[in-house]
Amino acid sequence: MIQIQKITTEMRETITLFMCKNWGSTLMVSRGRTHQLDQLQGFIAIENNRILGIVTYEIKENDCEIVSLDSFEEKKGLGTKLVEHVIGIAKKQYCKKVWLITTNDNTNALRFYQKRGFMMTNLYVDAVKEARKIKREIPLVGYDNIEILHEIQLEKVNI
Repeated sequence: MIQIQKITTEMRETITLFMCKNWGSTLMVSRGRTHQLDQLQGFIAIENNRILGIVTYEIKENDCEIVSLDSFEEKKGLGTKLVEHVIGIAKKQYCKKVWLITTNDNTNALRFYQKRGFMMTNLYVDAVKEARKIKREIPLVGYDNIEILHEIQLEKVNI
């Protein structure tokens, strides 16, 4: 049975190894800010000691940013459950909105979040060019052979 668990201190080493294996590093850049994913709060979807999904987030003032979300078994509701857990925490912390950044090539993420009530609020043209100055391993081409150029902000308000 799939369980959603809060990332604990004891899990950090495993999470770090997992992120490096799957994403090349634990560094994420969004809106010109760096995040160390393995240091953020988050949740994992786990079954039989196998990580099936992970979400990380950061709360600042009255805003909650979803910094990363990955589901390794799609179409099972794992991503939805992970996002719902973050929204639940954001509500408890009296956040006014939950927001995130994705890139223009990530049409799956754009579709996923919009189906769950998130709205596109900002387009940051050529932002990825700046992000590559910080994280050089960001590829030039992404999903569906689309050039990765822009950051897109999505938000869910009145949570």
